[in-house]
Amino acid sequence: MLLLVLAYLGGALTILSPCILPVLPFVFSRADQPFVRSGLPLLAGMALTFAGVATLAAVGGGWVTQANQYGRWLAIALLAVFGLTLLLPRLADRLMHPLVSAGSRLSAFAQADGQQVRPGSSFLLGIATGLLWAPCAGPILGLVLTGAALRGASVGTTLLLVAYAAGAATSLAVALLIGGRVFTAMKRSLGAGEWVRRGIGAAMLLGVAAIALGLDTGVLARVSTVATEGIEQHLVDRLSARPAPAQDAQASAAMTASSGAMMRAALGGPAALPVEGQLPALTGAVQWLNSPPLTAEGLRGKVVLVDFWTYSCINCLRTLPYVKAWAEKYRDQGLVVIGVHAPEFAFERNIDNVKKATHDLGIDYPVAVDNNYAIWRAFNNQYWPAHYFIDAQGQIRFHHFGEGEYAKSEQVIQQLLAEAGHAGAAKVATGLGPAGAQGVQMAADKAEIQSGETYLGYERADNFASPGGQAQDKAHTYTAPAQPALNDWGLAGTWKVGAEHATLAGASGRIVYRFHARDLHLVLGPGKDGKPVRFRVTIDGAAPGDAHGTDVAADGSGTVTEQRLYQLVRQNGKVADRTFAIEFLDAGVEAYAFTFG
Repeated sequence: MLLLVLAYLGGALTILSPCILPVLPFVFSRADQPFVRSGLPLLAGMALTFAGVATLAAVGGGWVTQANQYGRWLAIALLAVFGLTLLLPRLADRLMHPLVSAGSRLSAFAQADGQQVRPGSSFLLGIATGLLWAPCAGPILGLVLTGAALRGASVGTTLLLVAYAAGAATSLAVALLIGGRVFTAMKRSLGAGEWVRRGIGAAMLLGVAAIALGLDTGVLARVSTVATEGIEQHLVDRLSARPAPAQDAQASAAMTASSGAMMRAALGGPAALPVEGQLPALTGAVQWLNSPPLTAEGLRGKVVLVDFWTYSCINCLRTLPYVKAWAEKYRDQGLVVIGVHAPEFAFERNIDNVKKATHDLGIDYPVAVDNNYAIWRAFNNQYWPAHYFIDAQGQIRFHHFGEGEYAKSEQVIQQLLAEAGHAGAAKVATGLGPAGAQGVQMAADKAEIQSGETYLGYERADNFASPGGQAQDKAHTYTAPAQPALNDWGLAGTWKVGAEHATLAGASGRIVYRFHARDLHLVLGPGKDGKPVRFRVTIDGAAPGDAHGTDVAADGSGTVTEQRLYQLVRQNGKVADRTFAIEFLDAGVEAYAFTFG
């Protein structure tokens, strides 16, 4: 119910966005007609069509997008004809006469004087408008569409989109009622009905032209973000009681999602582990590494640990030594560890990248490449990393999100193995851990982390401090902030900032970040040509020296050779606020996200 309320309010706020402008002429074309018989059917058709198309587009793949493009151009043609008939009444008579004689009353679209309004014609106009409607993807609609894309089709997704469309229709209905009174007054006082109709026709043609040229999803959508994003985010924060940002974004998600089973099974000793569900079928992976495809049925009699991870995720990398140790330690007693690689960034969908990362990280247990999130959805998972523990009967008995609780997780493995008849597992000492973990896999210094995960793409960017803000999807010359506050960051040089990452478009450029943590990591990749990109790191304007990360020399030099997470800073002494800068000496580098440890 709370999500439905949020979706409805987010839709209602759409009226404040400039990107709604192309739709308004179609709505106001019915402003001087009875609302119940004309305006209401139009808004209903628009809302239902948008909800249906958005649902399919979120879950149905490319063929739906292509189908909607055909419908979009058909709708543009229909509404262009409608606009011309409003602008030129004689043309309306000529165009509509054959249709009228054939039983189609599209002339009702173009004429209101002395004719009974047909709700069906308004509903049809609403359907055409719904095919064109591209509301701005603020935080609320973004949450709905992202959830739909990850979890697949559901009644809940459709209801949320219907609520969003209903909110937009409500605000448009208010505007329509007010507009109807204005037009009636103008006609009564000025006798300007014909000019009003022609003016609406001209506005509709301008709207059709804007939509055909892509202005509704381009320029207007960018302007609209400024208008409503802050209001929507405030609604999300107030109504959803979202916790304050923690020291680590994924650790925060883990704390928020702590399970009741985790609370019941405390560290003091074995406790009854509840049944949380059945192991899904494990179908849908695009490829399996280190193993033929595994099935839930084929794993009966084994204790299974399913680890959701992705290879550029710092939290996943820091849990990996423990998962590998458990796989080795309990393999002979019946434990099967399965890594499910679910990508966060586009480059993590590249199977060759995943193969290389799996080899370089020393993972020898089965890995399912879950590029389509089929296994992710089957578990209803939401986090990286996420660990699910399954008993020999195929029942999920425990889960843990994020880092930490390693001794407890190992106790669960021992308990499930003991239940399966491997009594010796419970006698093995727990908590030994991977004492030799180094580099990015070393545990974070959580007491010193005051900087959180930060994305460089505009869809999730926070605390961007370069003057003028980010220019979306186009090359722009930036200036780094002169004195950034803690956790502020910025760009210098010519960059193209996309939804997911920033690409260096000039011969050289810099990224600056004011941070507080022992370690600083940055997910980087070379350009599309794959050529290595040289860089130089400084801390407070000087070479890092002993504070250099594993991917940087003491003088600050390094090279981006592949798409992965790079450790750029590891401080050995006192941790304080520092200004990090990385200067790239070659064009084309792609920068995705900062993480800290």
